Amino acid sequence: MIDVVVVGSGHNALTSACYLAAAGLSVEVLEKDSIMGGGVSSVERFPGHRVDRGSSAHIMVRHTGVIEELGLSDHGLRYIECDPWAFAPGAPGTDEPAIVFHRDLDATCESVARACGGADARAYRRFVDKWGPRSARTMRAFSAPPTGGNLLRSFWGLDAPSGGSALSREFLTTGDALLDEAFSSERLKAALAWFGAQSGPPMSEPGTAPMVGFAALMHTVPPARAVGGSGALVEALVSKLQSDGGQVTVDDGVESLTPSSGHWTTRTRSGRMVRSKMIVAGCHILTTLDLLAAGGHDRRQIESWRRGIRVGPGLGMAVRLATSALPRYPGAESATSGLQLLVRDRAQLRLAHGSALAGELPPQPAVLGMSFTAIEPSVAPEGEHQISLWSQWHPHTLSGGRRWRTSESGVHPRDLAETEADRVVDQLESHAPGFRDSILHRHVQSPADIERELGMIGGNIMHVEMSLDQMMMWRPIPQLAQHRVPGARGLYLTGASTHPGGGVSAASGRSAARIAIADSRAGRVRRWLGERVR
Repeated sequence: MIDVVVVGSGHNALTSACYLAAAGLSVEVLEKDSIMGGGVSSVERFPGHRVDRGSSAHIMVRHTGVIEELGLSDHGLRYIECDPWAFAPGAPGTDEPAIVFHRDLDATCESVARACGGADARAYRRFVDKWGPRSARTMRAFSAPPTGGNLLRSFWGLDAPSGGSALSREFLTTGDALLDEAFSSERLKAALAWFGAQSGPPMSEPGTAPMVGFAALMHTVPPARAVGGSGALVEALVSKLQSDGGQVTVDDGVESLTPSSGHWTTRTRSGRMVRSKMIVAGCHILTTLDLLAAGGHDRRQIESWRRGIRVGPGLGMAVRLATSALPRYPGAESATSGLQLLVRDRAQLRLAHGSALAGELPPQPAVLGMSFTAIEPSVAPEGEHQISLWSQWHPHTLSGGRRWRTSESGVHPRDLAETEADRVVDQLESHAPGFRDSILHRHVQSPADIERELGMIGGNIMHVEMSLDQMMMWRPIPQLAQHRVPGARGLYLTGASTHPGGGVSAASGRSAARIAIADSRAGRVRRWLGERVR
């Protein structure tokens, strides 16, 4: 019998495995795919190109301290910071200045002044001064289990000149309300709303103000690109795990989790029966519940939990491109290293989100462009580049019985996934004329493709919706929110389905591991005391 089986090899699951192995526990990671990492992985999509399957920009993990605690730089992990970290281009066909967000606050305010006026530049400085410390506290809350004590310690002492009631209201208000109170320029509001909306909810939802406010923290530690692609983080985690004696098995997915007499039995697709003292489930929470049901857990209880978990209509689609050149945005040619926020008006975001709720395609895709070969060219052949386009609020399930693809076994140019990808590329083309002519290869990931390849149910890259009622001590539901499952002792939960949610943070993996380690040590103490009494 081993100490721990880890189900899945997403970055949170591997983070848990690393902390557990470093604590001296025997660990085996079981992955159904032939590729490690889930949404934090990179593969050769095009000749000579190492292309991300999921995330591309790493933001939160650089604020949590996990990289330093695990010594991942000793295992080959290197980052190149994006500076500028974002920009919003001017109106197509005009000489309107872009809004360029540099790491340096003064340079950013100068850009805002040129594009939006001095009043909004001064307002942006006040916004960063206020929300920088708040966002740092939010990251502290994200970096520990969502207990009342941890949350209180994370936010205690924040400056609240108008009182704690006013402060809590500012955290619970909508992102749109924050933006409307702070700024006049719709261009600036749209850029910050689009940055905040990357977590999933529209900025009209309560509790989204901190998602907008998180932009202030980018002036401390900006988004960065892992050298070698997003999968370089997972490769470093695997190296760290193996250096501490942990094992990894791919191409052998878990089919059931069964508790019995103080241990767990994990049955895999190949027929293996792995006995362990503990389980850390890093897959989608609904997948974990399926594995428990297959192992005999109370099905009525599981169904009750399932009904309370809201996955949502889907989140978006990605278009991965190999090109012969970087996009050239008039007046902002040097800003292609960061996030390209190709939205000028929040109405575009609202229409896209409303359409997705109805199972419809957005009237105008809301696109985020990323061209990290501008600063890290190793993932593409010499003379070529790589562009990732993320278009948010495309529904997984389309109205009228329509399907994203006519066949799962191939790609047809008239597939809805392909024609919608054309519209996504059109958005970049409108801001960077001539870009389309540089495209050499294309790979499209519709919401259905994301679900099929990465196991992200409903095509939601955040697993379950990141709305206020499914965050912190309510994620994914209150009964499952402390990295544990009631009635399943020795089973721990991690991954995007748990606090603090989706994105690349590794915080959930560390929290689950720390709880499991504490329980393991407490169990050893109880056994020792029992032996002393006898």
